[in-house]
Amino acid sequence: MRILVTGASGLLGLNLALEASQEHEVFGSVNEHVIQTTKFTVFQSDLTRPGAFKELMVRCRPEWVINCAALANLDACEANPALARKLNSELPEKMAKVVAKGGARLVHISTDAVFDGKRGDYTEKDPPNPQSVYAETKLIGEQAVLSSDPQAIVARVNLFGWSLSGKRSLAEWFLNNLSSGKTMMGFTDVFFCPLLATDLARVLLEMLAVEARGLFHVVSSECTSKYDFGTRLAKLFNYDQTLIEPTLVSNAGLSAVRSTNLTLNSEKLTSTISRVIPDISDGLEQFYAQYQRGYPHYIRQMKTSYLGSGE
Repeated sequence: MRILVTGASGLLGLNLALEASQEHEVFGSVNEHVIQTTKFTVFQSDLTRPGAFKELMVRCRPEWVINCAALANLDACEANPALARKLNSELPEKMAKVVAKGGARLVHISTDAVFDGKRGDYTEKDPPNPQSVYAETKLIGEQAVLSSDPQAIVARVNLFGWSLSGKRSLAEWFLNNLSSGKTMMGFTDVFFCPLLATDLARVLLEMLAVEARGLFHVVSSECTSKYDFGTRLAKLFNYDQTLIEPTLVSNAGLSAVRSTNLTLNSEKLTSTISRVIPDISDGLEQFYAQYQRGYPHYIRQMKTSYLGSGE
């Protein structure tokens, strides 16, 4: 298959492009974070420019498009809601309309944060109630995608893994502080179901292969608190677990509201691809194995320049 991955320098986009390139011809679109690799073809393009995505589609002629481009920093979205709307709501809608006309299949990446976190174990049928600019703009984006292209897949995700900057995932944040001997907060009242980026990549490709369509919760089969996630990482990497201070999110002084119980039900996904989704323990073991193989260094060597602070 010919696959176009937008946001290919981001946490999911880069891991996905590398994973897909093992069996497919992959094209990766980047904006401000330029990368160099022989594993897939890289194009630099500002997809918010009128006509830019159409030009990219003509150039790549993909059969599958996976949109990972977004403004994913919650506090940045609060500070610049106009940019959040442009990247998280308007751009996905434009992309879906173009893809639908061209006959390709689209996967759009959304987020578990569309829920208010008051209950947990949310299914795809539960009504969202976004609590932040980021969550609100992502919800508008996923609704626009499904309206413009009913054959598309919208995947609500939560993930961790190794990134280009070494600072994009919660796992990297914990490790960066642990390795420096710094104390940090670990939220005991925030629950989530993070899936390793490479596992998420494989699942998304499987969903396309079985011609899935519609809205899916694509998360780990196991859920945990962010505090527990951090202490498990510390133990695995042999760092001092006591550096992680158990804290309530309400005491953290964050500008964007964080929903507390974002546990998602993924039974629809497991039924669709006919297999169990990896749990957190398996993901953490793989994450550590990647570290031992030098995967983080391998990824960071792809960084050639930095032009701004968007993608």
